[in-house]
Amino acid sequence: MLQNLKFLQSTPQLLQPPTSAAPLPQLHSTCFPILKQFKISRRELTICSNSSLLLLLGSQALESKAKAEESSPNDNQQKEENVATPNPNCSNKVPTKRAFLDIAIDGEPVGRIVIGLYGDDVPVGTARFGSIVSGAAGISYRRKEFVKIMPNYVQHGGLRSYGVDAELAKRSGSNLAVENLREEWEREYEKCPGVKNLAGTVSILVRDPSKPPPKLKLVARKGKLEIDEEEIGTDPNGTEFVISIMDSPELDASALVIGQVLDGTEVVKRIGQVKTVQENTASPYFRVAKLIGDKRAVVAERGFNRPYAKVVINNCGLMD
Repeated sequence: MLQNLKFLQSTPQLLQPPTSAAPLPQLHSTCFPILKQFKISRRELTICSNSSLLLLLGSQALESKAKAEESSPNDNQQKEENVATPNPNCSNKVPTKRAFLDIAIDGEPVGRIVIGLYGDDVPVGTARFGSIVSGAAGISYRRKEFVKIMPNYVQHGGLRSYGVDAELAKRSGSNLAVENLREEWEREYEKCPGVKNLAGTVSILVRDPSKPPPKLKLVARKGKLEIDEEEIGTDPNGTEFVISIMDSPELDASALVIGQVLDGTEVVKRIGQVKTVQENTASPYFRVAKLIGDKRAVVAERGFNRPYAKVVINNCGLMD
């Protein structure tokens, strides 16, 4: 009983208002009459606290929005300046030499393609192409065929790294290695952002565009696991070239732009209209055959997009 009496005596003290209460912040005017009376229900206390919290969050949101509006114009202006200032050496290339290709389809001449070569911007690539076109390398594109016709570009087969072409190149001291061309392509790739193989450009292939870059894999050699690159076949020898009918960003990772078509665009389009072997990569039979390594699938894939007609360079050379 004594304990209960003590509890009853202490409870009125809890209900007495504090003598030195700190002033409350004026967050919501409707809350203060209630707080001064010290008769607050849970519902009223919840409403007051929620309204104060909403005001606080709203003020913070307005401040952050104002800061964002102040900073966003500057950021957008900087982005626009970065986009609007491309490298002038990429868009203002001037041809220094002109080369020509006389084209025939199934023995019928269809016209001449005149190409302007960027001798000052890509000297290694233009020197390689010019020496073959003129025959100074001991080998030439004469009587050589276009081997692939895609919707965006046409591809010439170039010269072979074996047989008669290789023997003629060896006698004249010409080097068919692609290392120097790949180094020049890497420099151009880093220097010039965006699509490089635009409509009407001429490029030398430095790697096969139809094959992905090599991947690392684990191989077992002499009882040990070693990391090696996956074999993807022989790279081009730097004599195959492509002419873009339309913008061809898919070629940027494999082709070095060396010039542009100055005359004969209609001849390039005529080549692009030649009927070709249709792709059959969507066939389930082809997918299974390629997955299990069937050689027939590999041979069939090489024939995709090959022209039914014979598209040949009858004559070629330098004009300047």
